[in-house]
Amino acid sequence: MNNLKILVVEIGQVVFNQIRHIYSDQPTKIFLAKSLGHAFEKFEEMTFDILIINGSALRHNIFHSIDLLETISDNCSITQIIILAEKKDLKAASSALKTGSCQYSRLPIDDNELKMLIDAAVHNRPEFGMNNLLKDDIKKISFHDMVGISGLMKDVFRQVRQAAMTDIPVLISGETGTGKDLVANAIHQISARQEYPFIPIHLGSLPSELVSSELFGHEKGAFTGAWKRYKGSFEKAKKGTIFLDEVGTIDQKNQIALLRVLETQSFSRIGGTVNVKTNVRVVAATNENLAVAVAKNKFREDLFYRLDVFSIIIPPVRNRPGDISLLVDYYLKRFNDAYQKNIMGLSPECISIMESYEWPGNVREIKNIIHRAVVMCAEKVLLPKHLPKRLLEGSGNSHPVDIKVGDTIEEAEYKLITETLNVNMNNKSNTARILGISRKALYNKLEKYNLML
Repeated sequence: MNNLKILVVEIGQVVFNQIRHIYSDQPTKIFLAKSLGHAFEKFEEMTFDILIINGSALRHNIFHSIDLLETISDNCSITQIIILAEKKDLKAASSALKTGSCQYSRLPIDDNELKMLIDAAVHNRPEFGMNNLLKDDIKKISFHDMVGISGLMKDVFRQVRQAAMTDIPVLISGETGTGKDLVANAIHQISARQEYPFIPIHLGSLPSELVSSELFGHEKGAFTGAWKRYKGSFEKAKKGTIFLDEVGTIDQKNQIALLRVLETQSFSRIGGTVNVKTNVRVVAATNENLAVAVAKNKFREDLFYRLDVFSIIIPPVRNRPGDISLLVDYYLKRFNDAYQKNIMGLSPECISIMESYEWPGNVREIKNIIHRAVVMCAEKVLLPKHLPKRLLEGSGNSHPVDIKVGDTIEEAEYKLITETLNVNMNNKSNTARILGISRKALYNKLEKYNLML
């Protein structure tokens, strides 16, 4: 077959370079992905004839990797999968082979044998097949009520789609107001459980003595006021998804009870002796760092690892370049429709104020401010007078950089880079995005100024 498209998943480039050498004189397109997560992204954009996986790429997070491989195998039947593994990676390779439709060989492998393996896979490739992972519009800005075109939000959208195609627990992290509930709901709505209940439970708003009852229910007479049997969220969400919001707030006793449910898929109602079986997908969310809570013995380590099988981190609005104006337009249109108004947009002064504000309340704060402004506005555009006082006064969390006349370009650049790194807690990706340069360019500058940490 001419014009083959081969995707190699490999941490290094040994197999990738070997295949490039084998096909150097043929019209074959060979692509490289550093992990199965990156391979999944590529399957959203194009279809490959052959997927070759170096077993070492499975080793880092074997359970997540196997889930992704199974998803690719199930949704892209036209792609033939080959796994190459060294002796130390045989266990991971063996697990991967159980996903089906895979061929296997040991590494190292010579050129002739590898060519024969690929030729055989091409020969066995079905004449017709589909790639159900392809996205209809990779530039789409809205995804299940989440809005964004920034690289960080595109990553979130990708992770939501990945999580929805598996049935493993998901832990969503992010500041207050970033939209953790929207992510959880989106995972449910595009999953195989979408026809069954989505039950959110906001643990942070419940007194600790009521958490067990809300989660697991109670029998009549279990305690004062329990005048009839009550079904908890794990029972109500049968075959569906339960969303545990602010899971980090529950006490040790309830953490143990939750861990037991995750391990045994069963529970007992308060005051009951019957063991109730459950079949639910668990999605949890937190606005605190649970790893830190574990280190401080405030959160059980075993429960943390049970919940943190698939992690999604939602970025704050201030780290999402280009998304603020999109969010403003999105909510302006929504509330225009809701209140039958025809506000055309924002004045330049209003736009400037909103772009320079830090948005500590994130998406929720933008939504509430636009809602208020639309209700107050009697003009054709939103003006500064329609905004809350805190926005007009500017952000108390801004981070000025002290650059003086007389500073050299290099001195100014050094100050700008170090301050941006500090603001972003040494996150190189966010720093590069804010500075408007590539990660490679940032690392070159960090090395230049001896800032590599």
